[in-house]
Amino acid sequence: MSIEYPESYLCDILNEVRTIAVVGASSKKHRDSYKVMQSLIKNGYKVFPINPNESGKNILNLECFPSLDAVKENIDMVNIFRAHDAVMDIAKDAIKIGAKVLWMQEGIVHHEAANLATSAGLRVVMDRCPKKELIK
Repeated sequence: MSIEYPESYLCDILNEVRTIAVVGASSKKHRDSYKVMQSLIKNGYKVFPINPNESGKNILNLECFPSLDAVKENIDMVNIFRAHDAVMDIAKDAIKIGAKVLWMQEGIVHHEAANLATSAGLRVVMDRCPKKELIK
């Protein structure tokens, strides 16, 4: 069962953000992170793939960065495709770089990280996919 959010909350986020870092980006076309990046790009977002194992390579013709702080542009939203145990550190990094939104993909729920991000002024979404929200 996914966490419920008002439709307006999710729409406002997706209408306001312009730049999205995808943490856990994959160059493999069958992976969900790849498909979500494709959808975000198609919908006009500037996307920054983040994956230390893919750093320096291109994913969907975009330079892949090793970490959030390696990106030298403002990031509005951090979209997480990582295991639960990595989420807290990503939330801390999102706060450090001044992101406005912390978005955890389907299957990722981390209340402690969500509370930390919310306390720092970020909007938080857990257990949802922005690609699916865009096609509603």
